[in-house]
Amino acid sequence: MPALSAPPPDHAQLPEPRPIITPPPRILVTPPQSALILTAAIVGAETTRAQTPHLPITARELADEAARCRDAGASVVHLHVRNPDGSPSQSRALFAEAIAAIHEKTDVIVQTSTGGAVGMGVDERAQPLLCSPEMATLNCGTLNFGDGIFDNTRPLIRDMAARIRAGGSVAELECYEVGHIHEALSLVAEGLLAEPLHFQFVLGVPGGIAAREDVLRFMITQIPQGATWGVAAVGRHQRPMTELAMQLGGHARVGLEDNIYLDKGVLAEGSAPLVARAAAFARSVGREVVEPDRARQLLGIRPRAAAAQAGAASGGSARAQG
Repeated sequence: MPALSAPPPDHAQLPEPRPIITPPPRILVTPPQSALILTAAIVGAETTRAQTPHLPITARELADEAARCRDAGASVVHLHVRNPDGSPSQSRALFAEAIAAIHEKTDVIVQTSTGGAVGMGVDERAQPLLCSPEMATLNCGTLNFGDGIFDNTRPLIRDMAARIRAGGSVAELECYEVGHIHEALSLVAEGLLAEPLHFQFVLGVPGGIAAREDVLRFMITQIPQGATWGVAAVGRHQRPMTELAMQLGGHARVGLEDNIYLDKGVLAEGSAPLVARAAAFARSVGREVVEPDRARQLLGIRPRAAAAQAGAASGGSARAQG
């Protein structure tokens, strides 16, 4: 694990007048030998078949890729869905079909997107929550997203947070800027989010915060003790930033949604090879790549059997109690 700061200077060797030395900020870092959750973002809303023929689109293709990613080391699948023509959709019916197909093949945690695609309204974006997913993303602020605007006003964020909580899903807090972390903490103070919190730092989006080590280290300082965090980074930033996250004790997301290449100019044949490479790196630095049931414990999600029983009895909640 890299050193968190340079060693303190030897004051006896400093010239006169001696400069004021500001202590480095305290960095909250999970021990690097801790359990690691790998998330596979297998499709997204922006990647196209023209860019890569390995993009899954149908429910069966999504389920097959989810199972491959599970075998490679993923415990969470971050899920978008597509219309038959490949265009992005937030259709409840398409999500229900995909989730059912995935559950038939594998035991991964399905985390649905509530971001959808740039330009979608809140009711459209919230459609997957009607499927009672175990996890759902909560985007914590507006930003320039490439040439578009990813609109997440404060009222929209609170509306979506309330829907996620009412549906019993566990929120993953998507933070594209430092201020998004602070907005998430405001939601906790307002009673719209329950702890434990899980943050996802999304780095390198054009218009968002840069994919740099100093940025990540600062973002870590802003979250409360007891929270978990992970990194997603786009394009060429995916590998170095997720590997840095693993070295610092965080979790990691890889997959075709964020990056379609295994190496420069070499397309990844699906998300599973990216997951396998991340898992191999994690083990090389002493991290334990966990299976879905262990990930549920870490994220405060009920075991699948218990959640199914609760759901059958009363509409239930994915979140563990206590």
